Amino acid sequence: MRKFILATAALVATTSAAQAEDLKMATLPSNLPQAVVMATFANIVSSQLDDVNIEIAAGGAATAHMMEVGRGNLDMSMTSPVVWNLMKGGKAMYSKQEEAPTLADSVQLLMWFPYGQYHFAVRADSDIQTLDDLEGASVFLGPTGGGAWNAAYGWVKATTGLDAKEGDFEAIDANWTTGYQSFLDGTIDMYVTGCIDPCGPFLQITETESIRFVGPEDATGEAVDKYLGKFRYRDTIPAGSYNNQANDGEVISLNTAVGIAVNSNVSEDTVYEITKAFWENIDQVTSEAPWAKSLSLEYAATPQGGITYHPGAARFYMEAGAL
Repeated sequence: MRKFILATAALVATTSAAQAEDLKMATLPSNLPQAVVMATFANIVSSQLDDVNIEIAAGGAATAHMMEVGRGNLDMSMTSPVVWNLMKGGKAMYSKQEEAPTLADSVQLLMWFPYGQYHFAVRADSDIQTLDDLEGASVFLGPTGGGAWNAAYGWVKATTGLDAKEGDFEAIDANWTTGYQSFLDGTIDMYVTGCIDPCGPFLQITETESIRFVGPEDATGEAVDKYLGKFRYRDTIPAGSYNNQANDGEVISLNTAVGIAVNSNVSEDTVYEITKAFWENIDQVTSEAPWAKSLSLEYAATPQGGITYHPGAARFYMEAGAL
């Protein structure tokens, strides 16, 4: 009888483990702050829920990941209100992908969080004092055609009139890893990325070198307002954010929302449980990670753009009084 009970218990445990749901999440390269946020989300959820395991694949661009979420090949990826609307409209990087507008309907939202200020970084001894000095410079704006590239390109064009597509400066063609390494090696003049301070790429380089963040001479006007639109906003990078940061004062830049997208076919109960598990355990990281202080339930649940909340996420936010 005892052997039967033990065998039954073992069978139940094995069956329970077999029924654990594996979800596939794609992020940007793991050293980028947005990937850190998403990996933190995955780690908290996987540690809190016995029946859910989130597998992370780091690397590539969110614009491509979102297509795979729409196809059902991925369960989660990064998204943004700007990029989702481009996907739904079949515009910009999606203009040659006929299925993009249809696939966008299968890409729903789990939460928003701040992308972080766009940091336009040069070495402290660079002749580039503002973005208006970029003529003839070599600049990494992000992977060509991706959401970050388009945001940085548009900000420079709107604030200075300089256009990389017209050859005013060179926007180098590279992925995130190669672009950052090129800046470390000193083979390009400027490296651009968005991040919540303090963030890894600049913590690393300022251990040994002095850098300076630059903004435009003027960030006002009709062209800038049109570029910012509904989903981007002006923000500033404070002085003293990093050791060996040469700025005397704050630097004007831009920010936007990004979020975790989820395939619409993931069950309502699963998305409810993972959303609940994350927000009820967010204090695991806020005390040790300065960037985590920018995460809030209110920001996560503020509708932006046409992308709809997954029913499971919406259920949790409504229960929490945030939606």
